[in-house]
Amino acid sequence: MSSSDPHRNPAEEGDDLEPELLAEDDVQEILDGEDAEGDVAMGSDDEREEILLENDSIAYFDGHKDSVFAIAQHPLYPSLIATGGSEGEDEDAPGKGYVIDTSAAVSRPVLPPSYNSDPSSAQSPQTIALQSLFSIDGHSDSVNAIAFTLPRGEFLVSGGMDGRVRVHAVTATPTPSGAVSAQFKFLAESRETEEVIWLAPCPSPDYPNTIAYGASDGSVWVLTLDAADPSNPIQIVQTYFLHTAPCTAGAWTPDGQLLATVSEDSSLHVYDVWGAAAAKSLVLDNGQTVVSLTGADQRFAVEGGLYSLAISPSGGILAAGGAAGAIRIISLPRLSPPATSSSAQTQAGGTILASLAVQSDSVESLAFSPSPATPLLAAGSVDGSIAVFDAARSFAVRRHIRGAHDGESVVKVDFVRAATAPGTAGWLLTSCGLDGVVRRWDLRGATAGGGQAAAAAAATAGLVKEWRGHRGGGAGGGVLGFVQGETGERIVTAGDDGLVLVFEA
Repeated sequence: MSSSDPHRNPAEEGDDLEPELLAEDDVQEILDGEDAEGDVAMGSDDEREEILLENDSIAYFDGHKDSVFAIAQHPLYPSLIATGGSEGEDEDAPGKGYVIDTSAAVSRPVLPPSYNSDPSSAQSPQTIALQSLFSIDGHSDSVNAIAFTLPRGEFLVSGGMDGRVRVHAVTATPTPSGAVSAQFKFLAESRETEEVIWLAPCPSPDYPNTIAYGASDGSVWVLTLDAADPSNPIQIVQTYFLHTAPCTAGAWTPDGQLLATVSEDSSLHVYDVWGAAAAKSLVLDNGQTVVSLTGADQRFAVEGGLYSLAISPSGGILAAGGAAGAIRIISLPRLSPPATSSSAQTQAGGTILASLAVQSDSVESLAFSPSPATPLLAAGSVDGSIAVFDAARSFAVRRHIRGAHDGESVVKVDFVRAATAPGTAGWLLTSCGLDGVVRRWDLRGATAGGGQAAAAAAATAGLVKEWRGHRGGGAGGGVLGFVQGETGERIVTAGDDGLVLVFEA
């Protein structure tokens, strides 16, 4: 990534623009393709500048000096956003994080001042620059994971490539103006591994302020935080050492009873953290897991490793995604009866329900629809596509959006949890990618069946809106993550260009 100002306008820097230019043959190929589609070729500096300056954000934060790797949202006060990244490009640059309040942002989609080619122009009003409420320091390497604990966001936890887990106690209250008054106090630090890869707060109200993390050595840790115990504020609940390669992703079941993790060694383990499964005799012989699958089982094997996972809202199905577009659908044990059933019967898990391979490259993000009425699974891939599967039809492909992010990697997909309009519950999907764009899709309508014409229509239909403002296309940019609250009305992004942008849906 370039060390230059992430807001710079290449068109203003003269010779600095020249290395960015394409070879003559490549330019001609692109222009020919545009002419074939009836588009106007970029024939002037003004036209090129208009594209470079396109930005739909209503507010921005540019305190990071390098990439923003992680972003989190307070569970009670959605305007309270925490970010984590690097303090610089050097290999030994320390990690840095910030907390910002986005409530000051207003609906005025204009450019930040350093995006404007003419700052004095009345037609280029400035958007809102957000200020940091708190700085997260103490990491000697990049902060690449961050989270608020559940259910009330009483702690802010940051995990770094230095192996540190640092915890701050959070006191937050709303103000009459609509902003949030928040104070942060350092609580404690734990350093048990070489590198923290992910953090996942436990959603169970029975085990508040509990968080799990996975590490580069394959280990998995479960911690409970307690500010009332100054002698032991970070309490280790469980540790697991079943993975033999970096643990790449983790997720809790919705009831917070089970923790699932995957690894580059192509293994999946689902841990009985609190002993609920053991009480029902559902634990495997290792005494730790209810499901353990590895590449030794050829039905499950994924050459190249597993990198993403998601658990259905009912907690009965897990999806694990990995290299070459591979997705494995696994059943999970039922520790409590479904909400629609009075039966207390338990069931074992670990059955491979489906093996999917629609996309051509690694599956980096998976998400289940939150609505039981729309049992969908969305998968974002490095090949730039989004695949949507219908769980009610044996995970048949409902839609394959091949050009979802213009050939660049899809970094994250996430369903809007609460309906924003009649009939939209469970159908709206938000995605981001290394093209620097955030997009929202309406997954209702045509399915992948009905011949080539219908499939082609399904692959391009459903785009509701897109938001631009980050760099992309390999120019030291892309969107590395986002949060969108329950309703998806406001999206806040973490950019590889060092920017945090706020978009209004």
